[in-house]
Amino acid sequence: MSAIARLAATIETRKGADPETSWTAKLFAKGPEKCAEKFGEEAIEAVIEAVKGDRARLTAEAADVMFHLLVMCAARGVTLADIEAELTRREGVSGIAEKAARG
Repeated sequence: MSAIARLAATIETRKGADPETSWTAKLFAKGPEKCAEKFGEEAIEAVIEAVKGDRARLTAEAADVMFHLLVMCAARGVTLADIEAELTRREGVSGIAEKAARG
């Protein structure tokens, strides 16, 4: 099992956890909108580090982005398996063609 799959599984277990003892549970308790807001904040931080060119900081921020993306999706019932299935569906399809198909 990959680190991302283990992380996604852990996030799922935190849905019913105590918000006083789990950061993930605290995010879930604040609702899907807060989870989305936090993802956006982390994405902006990653962009800033990418522009600066600091590889180590970008790596750390990218990990934060991946975590908060999974939390945001889980808050709306979208699983890592759902995301992987969509990526599999897109395999071998030109990015330009795939984007055009979405309209």
